[in-house]
Amino acid sequence: MNKMISQREEFNGEIFVPGDKSISHRALILGAIAEGVTEIEGFLAGEDCLATISCLRQLGMKVDINASGSVRVHGKGLRGLSTPNGVLDCGNSGTTARLLCGLLAGQNFDSVLDGDESLRKRPMARVIEPLRLMGAQITVGGDQGMPLRICGSHLRGIHYKMPIYSAQVKTAIILAGLYADDKTIVEEINEGLTRNHTELMLNHMTENGTLVGKKIVVPGDFSSAAFFIVLGLLKSDKGLVIRNVGLNPTRTGLLDALRAMGGDIKTQNVQSIWGEDVGDIFVSKSRLNGIVLQGDIVPLMIDEIPIFAVAAAFAQGETIIKDAAELMLKESNRIVAMTMELGKMGVDIAATNDGMIIKGAAGGETSPLRGAILDSHGDHRVAMSLAIAALCADGKSVLHGAHWANVSFPNFFDIIS
Repeated sequence: MNKMISQREEFNGEIFVPGDKSISHRALILGAIAEGVTEIEGFLAGEDCLATISCLRQLGMKVDINASGSVRVHGKGLRGLSTPNGVLDCGNSGTTARLLCGLLAGQNFDSVLDGDESLRKRPMARVIEPLRLMGAQITVGGDQGMPLRICGSHLRGIHYKMPIYSAQVKTAIILAGLYADDKTIVEEINEGLTRNHTELMLNHMTENGTLVGKKIVVPGDFSSAAFFIVLGLLKSDKGLVIRNVGLNPTRTGLLDALRAMGGDIKTQNVQSIWGEDVGDIFVSKSRLNGIVLQGDIVPLMIDEIPIFAVAAAFAQGETIIKDAAELMLKESNRIVAMTMELGKMGVDIAATNDGMIIKGAAGGETSPLRGAILDSHGDHRVAMSLAIAALCADGKSVLHGAHWANVSFPNFFDIIS
């Protein structure tokens, strides 16, 4: 699907963003292996999470999606899954594939995970290697990993030192550890720099050592809010409020980065819901300055770096992004994709081996960017980042592959239109 996008003079008011994608995936999977019903309120009905529902249904689980958008998972306990009636199609969802890899490794049946062309190119060794240390039998089908044949095995607990920042790998090991003999310990490179949604949800759902169905209220996805945080900094003279957003500190590095650039951003009405911080984000138009982005903040905003690059294009001076080589292993090579597409819009941007160098050109009365024919590279975050850039650029842009936004933000283009 192609979208024509024209410059907007301003963007003010109040918006809500869809539920958190990471939390929605985890609520489905933990709900499936809990005792009793898990009700998920605020569920993200994007393509990635729907792929997880489809796989769980193939594994014998009853999952109801109500007219209100809430989801009920009828859990059958740790050993309630059954042999799937075919290949489990993960679509474009790396989260589905990696988390199910951990879940299925310790079952008493075999299964096969596969996905679309893009997912087949994404690295799976990072999750396969620790699972094999636990005794998992996983056969790699392609050069990069998918399809994966998983022979259900007797697992043993391990003490695993994470070589990379990856909440998906951490969660896969935790899920496998639920089926393992002895204790499983995951030691992170630097605790607090990878998402801890799984740990918080397990604490919420565990009673007397048993995983039980609970109500999970899913906050708005911070990664989805990020597009509008940047849009507000560029186009909101009167202020923009993004309501009910997850503010888990393992997710909000972008706020610190944009504030360091001079962004006027405030969080309000913050409260804790089953361990997750949730609140409103108020943002208003600001004069931004270039910074060097590197080190520990990068894992806390790795999914937001494409939209951060858009902010940097409108900043005064040079922004250097380092330590972000993980961007090359996402749905697209996001370093290449953002460099190529923003370059079409007139941005002075260069790729490096672990990030980008962006020479911003604050526009004053006019935008430093111009409309162009753009491509999403089959990547939802690239698609939405480019759409925000196009809203702030002189003239009209055409975005090819705009439909990829549906992976995580089905009504994105309704909000910006």
